Amino acid sequence: MTAAEGTEQTRDILRIVVHPDWDINYVSRGNDLALLKLDKSPIMTDSVSPACVPEEGEILPHGSPCFISGWGNLYTHGPMPERLQQALLPVVEHSVCSRSDWWGINAKTSMVCAGGDAKSGCNGDSGGPLNCVGADGRWYVQGVTSFVSSTTCNELKKPTVFTRTSAFTNWLQEVMMKY
Repeated sequence: MTAAEGTEQTRDILRIVVHPDWDINYVSRGNDLALLKLDKSPIMTDSVSPACVPEEGEILPHGSPCFISGWGNLYTHGPMPERLQQALLPVVEHSVCSRSDWWGINAKTSMVCAGGDAKSGCNGDSGGPLNCVGADGRWYVQGVTSFVSSTTCNELKKPTVFTRTSAFTNWLQEVMMKY
């Protein structure tokens, strides 16, 4: 995070609203979601644009192309990047991600899995988005990075697990309206 690209914008955080059912001691239970209230809106540019919240209950099909972005380790026990990273991660449907040799019961229906072969998130990516282009051509935040394999990044059958935002659309909208 030391290399300036010229597109960054700095904002102060006025409020953090954590989902009321979040339990830091039981991450795999889900509800790993928070919203940040900024002091002022970002300036929209070619590099900064809004992303939409998906419809309540929307489920992405297996293989849907989405992108993770984050500041996590570049590889297992590796350094943090100097620039924001992104990777194409295809969605892994719940029936696959919840298999016993994948994430098993840790993959809840309120989550979405993506990646799991050559690319995945790594330690430090938590809280970053899973962005996907919708049928209307707009970008949607379909997930928020929740957890990755604790043993190694890019582990086979261990895709990155995201909080599925469409499971929380109503809560997200309520919080955005309130603040």
